[in-house]
Amino acid sequence: MPHIRISDVVKTYPPQRRGGDPVTAVEGVSLEIERGDVFGVIGYSGAGKSTLVRLINGLEPVTSGSIEIDGVDVARLPERRLREVRQGIGMIFQRFNLLRSRSIKGNVAYPLEVAGTPRGKRAARVAELLDFVGLSDKADAYPEQLSGGQQQRVGIARALAAEPAILLADEATSALDPETTDEVLDLLARVNRELGVTIVVITHEMDVIARIANKVAVMERGRVVEQGSTYDVFTAPQTETARRFVRTVVRALPDGDALAALREKHEGRLLTISFTDAGASEARVFGALARAGVDFNLVHGGVDDIQGRVYGLLTIAVRGDEGAVRAALAEVGDGVTVTEVAL
Repeated sequence: MPHIRISDVVKTYPPQRRGGDPVTAVEGVSLEIERGDVFGVIGYSGAGKSTLVRLINGLEPVTSGSIEIDGVDVARLPERRLREVRQGIGMIFQRFNLLRSRSIKGNVAYPLEVAGTPRGKRAARVAELLDFVGLSDKADAYPEQLSGGQQQRVGIARALAAEPAILLADEATSALDPETTDEVLDLLARVNRELGVTIVVITHEMDVIARIANKVAVMERGRVVEQGSTYDVFTAPQTETARRFVRTVVRALPDGDALAALREKHEGRLLTISFTDAGASEARVFGALARAGVDFNLVHGGVDDIQGRVYGLLTIAVRGDEGAVRAALAEVGDGVTVTEVAL
């Protein structure tokens, strides 16, 4: 049984003005999220991804469809039962949502106070969580005394206070600088790896997906237009929306003015070589070409690491016999695709 099963979910809001049309934010979305996944949901503003998060934790009722957590349809639960389910779901936000009037330890303790956890047990849990996120020395500080990255780490500690099985991260790094983003993503990866928490990451940043998500769903206009393993979506995107996101991370093929400049600068045919981690490598590709006596230059691209797996996308200018080029690349083995760059 999937940890979270979303089946044909629709969320429609009433017209925003009199005589207007209803607004459908989520339309026919179906997803299965396995226990222990880090599942990314990516889309541009207005794609419906943040609405989907609110549906998962029951902050918004679905218009139709079902959302099951461990086989229980949260969309059909009365409020009392829904509150119980929410205790097993942690949430972290883009703007941290810390209580300014409370100290750091007070913020982390807050959900435990609401749950009625005894004072001694509460203090021990807060100390444990602050140590886990590396902020034991900031326990008595207040949010305004911390950097953005530190505040988000407090947010993660607070979200973990009740030992949730699921953590929802809604644009959790979009307000942070790149270095701090890396620190927060490393922490989320630890939460998943060491605590076994299933994480749903909502983002518009494909590099966040590449860093920590093992699966991804791409949303556009309320619909899921593509989903699969992160590696498969990165290396072989099937929709233009997914391709646009992938191009922000993976070194894309040259086109337009960039392609024209390459053609003017380099003689010969331009070939794009893509390879996966199924036995190929940049060194093997270049070595095979050199042994065949093929004259070539690397003119564009590089090799990326996606979830610990290799994906290379290289454009080379080759001069010489086409048969020798093909034979050399055939020698490299599986996982290599060669495409001539169109004029």
